Amino acid sequence: MAKHYDLGIKGEQVAALELEKNGYKILEKNWRYDRAEIDIIATKDNFLVIVEVKTRSSDKFGTPEESVDIKKENNLIRATEAYIEEKDIDMECRFDIMSLIINGDTTVSLKHFEDAFTPTVE
Repeated sequence: MAKHYDLGIKGEQVAALELEKNGYKILEKNWRYDRAEIDIIATKDNFLVIVEVKTRSSDKFGTPEESVDIKKENNLIRATEAYIEEKDIDMECRFDIMSLIINGDTTVSLKHFEDAFTPTVE
């Protein structure tokens, strides 16, 4: 596998452990809909929490969370709508970003941005 792919997997594992440590219940990991993927789907405090995990080996070219653009947000929203419909979920939903910098085996930085973006109603 490519190095960046392995780093992404490691970041998702670290993020999931951090979420569980903080009282989140993980429902799904890497849930796919069409071409979109939701890294982590969890619940906490009566919210369905959609978590996008971004991992980098440094912030030399910007922070990991800065790479979540409007296209990524729209893909997450579309996939979340499909997930909610498929699983018949009736909960409020929020979108979080977990930003990690991992260098080798060391997590240098882990930031959790709760309610990182809000879908616009059209």
